[in-house]
Amino acid sequence: MNHRTTGRGRALAGGALALAAALALTGCEGSGPGADASAKKPDLKVTGAYIPEPTTDDMAAGFLTVTNKGGAADSLTSATSDVAGSVTLHSTKGGVMKEEKSFAVPAGGELRFASGGNHLMLEKLKRKPKRGEKVAMTLHFRTSDPVTIEVPVKEATYSPGKSDGADASHDTHMSHEAPMSHDTSMAHDTSMARETPVSHMPQKSH
Repeated sequence: MNHRTTGRGRALAGGALALAAALALTGCEGSGPGADASAKKPDLKVTGAYIPEPTTDDMAAGFLTVTNKGGAADSLTSATSDVAGSVTLHSTKGGVMKEEKSFAVPAGGELRFASGGNHLMLEKLKRKPKRGEKVAMTLHFRTSDPVTIEVPVKEATYSPGKSDGADASHDTHMSHEAPMSHDTSMAHDTSMARETPVSHMPQKSH
């Protein structure tokens, strides 16, 4: 009787192990495709958005960064804002600005719109954005859902610092420099001002 009982126990134990293994395999097979599908989707986040206070009444520029932490690429195809009749996408290469239909957002990478490079143009302004307010903007992507953000309006000469923190710190820091930004054209003339001493060089040679 003992031998028979032991044999039955071993058989039951073996069956239980086989059943557990089958269930574990089924679980792995069920979760695998879902995990792969999730990993192959874009995961987008928009940061660092701002609009310099425009110097004209009909258009303004917008800058931001779209970070993609997902395993699949996406594309920014358009943008809209309640303060503009249209928002267009522009690239800048070799000092030449060109309107683009879309911009790629690579998997594990980012799409950056920065002063002097790629940028958004808010055209046919319905009202002129003022420094200190926020402008609603919606970004539309090829596969991801639209992303709506509140974009702060900065002074016309604003430039994000490499080591600066939140937007509040930008406002505090730049407010002390406000008297220097009354004439926004000065920001564009900075490079010319640096070249002024060169124009006097021939006079010194006499």
